[in-house]
Amino acid sequence: MNQEQFYNSVRGKTVTFCGIGRSHMPLMEKFQQAGALVSARDKRSLAELGENGKALQALGVTLILGEDYLQNLNEDIIFRTPGMRYHLPELEAARARGAAVTSEMEVFFQLCPCKIYAVTGSDGKTTTTSIIAELLKAQGKNVHLGGNIGKPLLPEIGSIQPEDCAVVELSSFQLISMRESPDVAVVTNLSPNHLDVHKDMQEYIDAKKNILLHQNAFSRTVLNAGNAVTASFASEVRGDCWMFHRGGPVDRGVWCDGENIYVHKEKLMPISQIKIPGWHNVENYMAAIAAVWGDVEPETIRQVAAAFNGVEHRAEFVRELHGVKYYNDSIATSPTRVMSGTLSLFPQKILMIAGGYDKHIPFEPLGPVVCGKVKTLILMGATAQKIEDAVKAAENYKEGAPEILRVENMEQAVAAAAAHAQPGDIVSLSPASAAFDLYPNFEVRGRHYKELVNGLQ
Repeated sequence: MNQEQFYNSVRGKTVTFCGIGRSHMPLMEKFQQAGALVSARDKRSLAELGENGKALQALGVTLILGEDYLQNLNEDIIFRTPGMRYHLPELEAARARGAAVTSEMEVFFQLCPCKIYAVTGSDGKTTTTSIIAELLKAQGKNVHLGGNIGKPLLPEIGSIQPEDCAVVELSSFQLISMRESPDVAVVTNLSPNHLDVHKDMQEYIDAKKNILLHQNAFSRTVLNAGNAVTASFASEVRGDCWMFHRGGPVDRGVWCDGENIYVHKEKLMPISQIKIPGWHNVENYMAAIAAVWGDVEPETIRQVAAAFNGVEHRAEFVRELHGVKYYNDSIATSPTRVMSGTLSLFPQKILMIAGGYDKHIPFEPLGPVVCGKVKTLILMGATAQKIEDAVKAAENYKEGAPEILRVENMEQAVAAAAAHAQPGDIVSLSPASAAFDLYPNFEVRGRHYKELVNGLQ
């Protein structure tokens, strides 16, 4: 089915969008124009929706709001927002009576006329996705970046040409219901995450696996040989399977010997050429190189590696003040992300601001790494006590090493960091937790932190 056929097929149908947010707002207008009878559902009140609510009223979209927003889910087509549990009883009942329960990204995959590169994983998704997009752009391709990063792509599908490239980041929430897979699938790694939403680790892994299960013989799959769960997917790959590995050679793929990156057996470049810091970013580059090899020239890859500054909120350098360097790693919403990211980047012990919303991820593995890499730990939010307990339970913990400070909010955290830091120190916001207890998302948290750091005298 092409785009025109799809939009013709929704004329006169009832379509509801569960969750009024970034991916659904432009879509609702599109469906209205196609002649669908559109409604929008959200737990928030009209006042809480703000400008979005007013815009939908002006469009003539029926609003179903409040705690009971999922009652009488009788529409022909139901779009769920990625954060909405796939197995909610209301959605299960809708499927049972024959409704089409779908999502913006599922429909995009069905209708997209160009090659799709898609990335998933527990850590490194956004940077790897961004590197792939940068590499393809540098090669002269017209790139459409979306999914969990950038903007929703389905509203723009009319402008996408067959010779273009779509580069998408996919979360487990998007993938759990996907029955289409991309031309090139990348799985960066897998570790416990989002266990507050998925019923168990196996459901999380199975959701991620959907990125490759529906591929064909002409597709490429890129897997992390150094991550046991990810590497185990190799037996289910239907097309060309590439591995990337930081520890040594792979038969087919991209690997690193500690100093240089190789593709198969040929040296591509020294890792010192990569501008963004950290071993995790060497892995992100290897994954991206495996994804685009054959579509992007080796010299283009080297040029991008030397010039690309990285992505906001990912070990992002904020400023240096009184000899202290401040970094924003607000994206580090899990313990593994902090361990493989911030705590692997710097040779000396750092001051680290951590804590936030509780996603029910175990913090025990974080404790020993913090003790070895952090001299002052500043804790806030719902997970503060769990992180403190994990640190104090570590075998290498000594009283006062690290020094642990408790604060109520980001203002106090930044003030405490500035007061305790000495010239030559590094301060990093590396929460190891989601932002939802104090902020709508990690971006708002990271920008607030940067604002406070930039305001220091």
